[in-house]
Order: sequence, then C-alpha cells, then structure tokens
Amino acid sequence: MRKTFGEFIEAFDNRTGLRTGLRMFLYEDIPASSGWHQVFGSVALFLILTQFFTGAMLAFNYAPTPGDAYSSLRYILTEVTAGRLMRGLHHWGASMLIVIVVLHMVQVFLWGAYKKPREGTWVVGVILLLVTLAYGLTGYLLPWDNRAYWGTVVTTQIGATVPVMGPYVSRLLASTGDIGVVTFARFYGLHVLLLPPTTMMLILLHIYLVRRHGVAPVPGDEARPKKSFFPEQVFKDTVAVFLAFAILFVMAIAVRVPLERMADPTDTSYIPRPEWYFLFLFQILKVFEGPLEVVGTVVLPTVAILALILTPFIDRSKVVRVRQRTLAAGLVLLAGLGWGGLTAAAVKSTPPQTAASQIDFSGPTQWMQLAPPELVGVHYFRQEHCANCHNVIGDTPKTGPNLLNTSKRHDAAWLMAHFMNPAAVTPGSVMKPVELDDAALREVLALLLKLTPENGDVVDSAPDFAVEGAVLFQKNACGACHSVNGVGGRIGPSLNGLAGRRGEAWVIQHFQNPQMMSPKTPMPAYKFSPVEMQNVVSYLFTLPDKALGQ
Repeated sequence: MRKTFGEFIEAFDNRTGLRTGLRMFLYEDIPASSGWHQVFGSVALFLILTQFFTGAMLAFNYAPTPGDAYSSLRYILTEVTAGRLMRGLHHWGASMLIVIVVLHMVQVFLWGAYKKPREGTWVVGVILLLVTLAYGLTGYLLPWDNRAYWGTVVTTQIGATVPVMGPYVSRLLASTGDIGVVTFARFYGLHVLLLPPTTMMLILLHIYLVRRHGVAPVPGDEARPKKSFFPEQVFKDTVAVFLAFAILFVMAIAVRVPLERMADPTDTSYIPRPEWYFLFLFQILKVFEGPLEVVGTVVLPTVAILALILTPFIDRSKVVRVRQRTLAAGLVLLAGLGWGGLTAAAVKSTPPQTAASQIDFSGPTQWMQLAPPELVGVHYFRQEHCANCHNVIGDTPKTGPNLLNTSKRHDAAWLMAHFMNPAAVTPGSVMKPVELDDAALREVLALLLKLTPENGDVVDSAPDFAVEGAVLFQKNACGACHSVNGVGGRIGPSLNGLAGRRGEAWVIQHFQNPQMMSPKTPMPAYKFSPVEMQNVVSYLFTLPDKALGQ
C-alpha cells in the first residue's frame, strides 16, 4: 500500500511538478539573520487572501446598484448567517491590511533592503501599497449610505482638481454631475473586476523578485551559513498570521461596523469624513485652500509617491546595519509624526456627531415607523417596568402573557379597563392598576395595539433620545399641525423626510423663532432646554422619508 501511494505521488510530481516546487519553496535558503522582523510580508499576503474570500462571500448576496446595494447590505447584516461577521472581517481587514503593508515597507526601508539588486522589488511594493489604498477608495461607495455617498463626492471633487487631466478623471469616474448609477458601476467594476487580478499579478511578480534576489541579509551576514525557510521562519510567519487573524476576528465581532441611512443626495447638511487612513490628506486640504488647493490634492501626494518609487535610485550608498541608519530612522519618525499630527488634528476638528447620525441602520429600525403616540407608549412601558412581567421578545416564560399580537386578542376598551382595574377584568391577576393619566394610558394602548412579532423589538431598540423627543412632541401637541408616519394634522408640512430638507441648525432656530425662519407661520416659539432641543430635533431627523405604505 505504501509503495503504491509512493508511486502515485512520484507519478503525480512527474506530471505536475507540485511536490518538487513545494519542497523548493519550503527549503529555500534564507540568511541566518532572518527573523521576526520579516513576517510582515506573509501577514500582508494572508490579509489580502482574507479580503478576497470575505469579499466573495459578501458578493453572493450583494446587489451592485444604488438603492439595491443598501437594501442588500442590510439583508446581509440582518438575515444572512454570519453576514455581519463577514462584513466585519472585510471592513476591519481593509484597515489592518493597510497598516501591515505600511509596516512592511517601513521595515524594508529601515533595513535598506530596497538597494541593488532589489530596486524592482521595492517599486512593485510601492505600487501594491497604492493598489491597497485604491481598494479603500473604490469600496467606500459600495454600502451606498450617506457616509459613502458624501465621502465619494469629496473624492471625485478632488480628482477634478488635477491640472489638465481633471475633466478626464471626472468623465472616467462618471462624476461630472451627481453621483449615480454610472459612477457606482465604475467604482464597483474597479473594486471587484479590475483591482483583484491586478493585485494577484503584482503579488506574483513581487514574490518572484523576492525569490530571485533572495531575502536581504544583514551586512556582514553573507558569510554565515544559511538556514532553510522551513521550519523556523515558517513557524514565525504562522504565529504572526495567527495573531493578526485573532485581532481581526475579535474586532469583527466586538466592534460593530455602522451603516448609516441610505444615501441622500439632497442632504447637504451632512459633513463627510474619509476613512481614518485618509484623514491626514483631508487635513492637508484645509491648509491649502483656494488657488493653492491643487498643492494639497495633487502636488504633495505626487511628490510623496515619486519619492517612494525613486528611493532605491536616490540612495545608492552601501548597505549598513539598521542601527547605523539614523537618517532613515529619522525620516520614518518624521513621516510618522507628520501623519499622526495631521490625523489627530482632523479627528479633533471633526464636529461631534448628533444622536440621529449615530444610529446604526444595520440593526433594528422598526421603531422609526412608530407614530409619536406609539413611541411615547415605549416611554411609559419602560417607566412602568412592564417587561418585568410581560414578554415582547424572547421565549423566557414570565408572569404575564406575551404582548405581541395583543390587537388580535383584545380591543381598546378591554385594554383600557384592564389598565385601570386588572383584577376586575381578569380575576386572579396580580397586576396592579396602572397609575397613569388617561392620555398616557392611551399612548401605552397605542403601542400595545401596534406590537407584532415583526416589530416587537421596538421596546428595546428605540433609542432614548428618540423616545424622549417623541414625549416632547406629544406634550407640546405638535401632532395637531404636523403628521409623522401618517398620523397627525395637515396644517403644517409632514415631518417625514425632514433631514433631507433642512439642516439641524435651521430646525433649532425655527423652534426658537418660527416667524423669523417661516414668515406668517402660526407656530409658537418653544423654549426647550439644550438637552430637550437636541432630543426633539434628533428624533425628527430619524424619521423615514415616507410613512410605511405611502
């Protein structure tokens, strides 16, 4: 049996060369000085393959058209098994990949491993870094939420500032007008169809050049006996890959990747921000404004890229040990301080997010479809601790009945009587009379009649600011003039879709001085406290564009 298997392996190797090739790969000679500082390349390769795998998993359920892209992503996050995990791995994997690629290039730069005859290896590495950043740019639009849309608007506007080539860049990205279907298709095509094969070809070329010229030894190490790549360096690379994936996996589970509201081209009040690794460039644009904008958008980035590419051709000095490369260490430190300082300044200057803008639309959002009285019912449901005795989600048995589909078992009159005197309506009930006024009881009643298995999580998922905002809305009888989700008066405009029509500052001023903002309006001024104002405005800005069913 063993002889037959050995003959099969020998025949297979004669025809494919895989066994011989694998042995050559694993037992390649590497310098004796090779060690932990050279694991970054293997980690980067692993992360790229992880990105390809998770991207493919997401693509199985992703619809690559505006609008449908957003809906399909929500479907992935809420319905598909492990969909949220796949997106987390893909999102945080992109950030980790950029970190590892940069660390890999820093290690090569500090050790001087870009020098003759490895100039080509370095240049290909720089191109791979740019391709990695291109993934971030092209993938940014694909969720099709507000953050993606307005961030891409800024990106395409920067591309349009390129001297001479600006109009052509805009036409290539189909961004001469609004960001729409064609722009989306081109970003998707670049991200999914063009960049992956380009990446694989560059990786194969990079690996070929590394194998051809070998791993750069420490000066003075050339005469020492070499060692095999396997098992020592393979072990170190495997440990590094394992640690990287462990960190990535924990981030994918523990740090939720938010999804904002669907892209709204009319929401001009939105303040776009790029991903963290582009914040430094965003901050540079604040320094170079007006006619000098092209310096920040084109000149400086181009100079930096050319400096990286030309590094091995400029530095022709003899290779020395890393501790003697003080100039290289100083340049890395200066670049790190510059990037860190600009990034920190960009973070510091970022306006604080409003409560409405922090809502994660990848989670339950059925509470947004509740009318104000129903949402106020959530307030009293929590205040009276109704969940201690009644289920609305979960199957754990409790003292009272499950409140889902209450409308199918009882009418409003029965429920009102039950609230006021439970023992009389339901003999043997241990429930105490609900000590709320009639208006509050009607709001609890409105909630209970609305609850179904599909929206039962509203009691837990509705954020406090929205609930308290709805309480103020009801308390001040705003519904007498304005409708929300199809409920309310028609004297004033419907408040659905307010976020797409007005900015928060305008709405706040309108509350404080309606006649100044809307002459001839009969609306009175409201003197809310700062917290109350923030709650009611944030609540209004979470309302969907249209009531359900309209």
